[in-house]
Amino acid sequence: MDEHIVIIGNGISGVTLARHVRKLSNHRITIISAESEYFFSRTALMYIYMGHMKFENTQPYEDWFWKKNRINLKQGYVERIETDKKTLHFAEGGTMTYDKLVLATGSKPNKFGWPGQDLDGAQGMYSKQDLEMLEKNAPNKDICKHAVIVGGGLIGIEMAEMLRSRDIPVTFLVRENSFWNGVLPSGESEMINRHIKEHHIDLRLGVNLKEIKDDGKGRVKSIVIQETGEEIPCNVVGLTAGVSPNIDFIRETPIEIGRGIKVDRYLKTNIADVFAIGDCAEQHESIGERRPIEAVWYTGRMMAEALARTICGTPTMYNPGHWFNSAKFLDIEYQTYGWIWAKPRENEARFYWEHAKGKKCIHINYDKNTKEFIGINTFGIRMRHEMFDKWLTEKQDVEYVLKHLKDANFDPEFYSQNEEEILEKFNAENGTNLKPLKKSWKRIFAKA
Repeated sequence: MDEHIVIIGNGISGVTLARHVRKLSNHRITIISAESEYFFSRTALMYIYMGHMKFENTQPYEDWFWKKNRINLKQGYVERIETDKKTLHFAEGGTMTYDKLVLATGSKPNKFGWPGQDLDGAQGMYSKQDLEMLEKNAPNKDICKHAVIVGGGLIGIEMAEMLRSRDIPVTFLVRENSFWNGVLPSGESEMINRHIKEHHIDLRLGVNLKEIKDDGKGRVKSIVIQETGEEIPCNVVGLTAGVSPNIDFIRETPIEIGRGIKVDRYLKTNIADVFAIGDCAEQHESIGERRPIEAVWYTGRMMAEALARTICGTPTMYNPGHWFNSAKFLDIEYQTYGWIWAKPRENEARFYWEHAKGKKCIHINYDKNTKEFIGINTFGIRMRHEMFDKWLTEKQDVEYVLKHLKDANFDPEFYSQNEEEILEKFNAENGTNLKPLKKSWKRIFAKA
């Protein structure tokens, strides 16, 4: 029997679910969003501000796609859910009933009760509305003579890059004593510290925001640093101290929540026919070493694909596989596969190589007893995901990985290669005599 599947949220999770449910069934599908009429790539927002693309370029589907695929779109804000009556109530008025409800509401920027955090000019950088607000607050360096960014994560460095693209001076407040050192080992963190400063960004480490001062007209005038009392005049304050699940409207329902919406491995909540996926979902128990909440685009997509099969009659457990992620720190690309913590665990050994120019490095984590490969960080060297995924599954040892690094290098043959130098350093440190194997496209594409 065909059912009405209602999805709240039109990000990567919600839209992927709708597409896969449509492939597998004739269910009636409605996507609800208060942010935008059509799906767009959130990670591309920064490039609109930087002039690299227009908003329509961030929409991967033509407007006719939704009607052709019988996916109904509704712009609106869900104010209340009556789970016993399977009814949604909209802030604009009106209701909608569902047979199955999927919460894919994403994240919202964190605020920590700073005085002045709601002034005009103080904003996050997460949504389409945030981009529009930044365009208004900081169109150029004449209107915005100085900006301060609070929070040393990936969104913060993206916002710094955006503002610098328009020559707006930026001060970057990071509470840690080295950039993102709760995630990155010291070598990588220190490399990014240098890189940020080289881009003429005033990086302040080990400091916190005390308050944002009002100009007397409801706008940002300056910020004050907690540790020193220094006041920095500014026109914009970027609040980029992480994100949290967007679940405020869930709090008055019987749906179980923690930091996010509690789900099992099938993405089910404690309420029948209600599911959650993406940034807002929180696993009751962590999957391996993963965090219970993962605000990562590809895990949202994977959750959606699994849930689509479950909704369409084939119960499928969410299984994200080996951890990986990628990002950019200004113009240095970052990839990580497997696990490499900020500090090694008792059974772990590390190997770190950094190029003399300080723009490339790799950091490998392995078991010091069995030599099993555990994970790798790469900066400035683009690697092939499928190779590391394969080696992690096969539980290859660190020497095998190092000898086959050329097979993982994504760059074309005429690009500079560093594998021999990397192996020389490993050999010198470990008393080995490893030699790189010749790059074999046959090995790389054997499964193709």
